[in-house]
Amino acid sequence: MKSMSNLPFRVVTTLAMSLMFSVSAFGAEQKAVFAGGCFWGVEAVFEHVKGVIDVRSGYAGGTKEAATYEQVGTGDTKHAESVEIRFDPAKVTYEQLLSVFFAVAHDPTEVNRQGPDVGTQYRSAIFYADEKQKRSAKAFILALESSKAFDKPIATEVVPLVEFFVAEKYHQDFLKNNPDDPYIVAHDLPKLAALKAKFPTFYRG
Repeated sequence: MKSMSNLPFRVVTTLAMSLMFSVSAFGAEQKAVFAGGCFWGVEAVFEHVKGVIDVRSGYAGGTKEAATYEQVGTGDTKHAESVEIRFDPAKVTYEQLLSVFFAVAHDPTEVNRQGPDVGTQYRSAIFYADEKQKRSAKAFILALESSKAFDKPIATEVVPLVEFFVAEKYHQDFLKNNPDDPYIVAHDLPKLAALKAKFPTFYRG
């Protein structure tokens, strides 16, 4: 992957600006569901984005009956560790959330893994709520691929959201509650630093 501090960031921010005008900047609260590896860091990143109302860690892509951390951890339930983002479209657009997702929250070229975490539950995915989100996500990925922002193909799935299942309480706000956890220090605090550096106008402390 090319440096996240250079080309991909520049490309995704340009794409967000060019695509955001297809979506009304006004309206009721909306939701986005993304999967990008361990949900602790992805949740923390979006909690620091202005316009985001709330973020919950959970599971998408499988059934409620198998939506427990132990079951999902086997990699056999079809779930992906995901986050549900409630946001105000008058303050942050879906396309801007996509730009953060691709440039900061995870590496979209990794297949069924993120860093040290391996398995289908750590895959990259966008679970769209409606046709507008589907079109935006597919257009964003197509533009990234056309621009050759990454050295490897983008592995992100774009699939319909059937249902989002909230994860166990101890997973919620994990970074906020465990800032000194070795995993958090090694893998997730750098994401927050990158968000602040790359998207200063989006960043909320």
